[in-house]
Amino acid sequence: MTSTLSSVVVDCRDPAALARFWCAALGYTVHGEAEGYVGIAPAAGPGPHLDFLLVPEPRTAKNRLHLDLRAADTDQDGEVARLESLGARRVDVGQGPEVTWVVLADPEGNEFCVLADLEDA
Repeated sequence: MTSTLSSVVVDCRDPAALARFWCAALGYTVHGEAEGYVGIAPAAGPGPHLDFLLVPEPRTAKNRLHLDLRAADTDQDGEVARLESLGARRVDVGQGPEVTWVVLADPEGNEFCVLADLEDA
């Protein structure tokens, strides 16, 4: 038997704000809210949920887990620009200039990557 990925849980300082960012980034919608919790899921079709949980302490180190995104409707540069307009920012985690991905951080500083177009990969 195997397991199925149900959700990725993100500890954060502002679950509602982070959920709004990721809903806009991924085309997700809110599926659940409670005190200190906002859960989001794909608006249509399958895919893992993201659950944002309130924690009192700020993030202090590089992520131990991160998401990799690939643009669905544009090229990598267009997707990076769109995500930056939503509040993401470029970050340097030591990736160097030769890599084919772009490292960004969400509004709370959680790193994620935007991968090159499939035909460029």
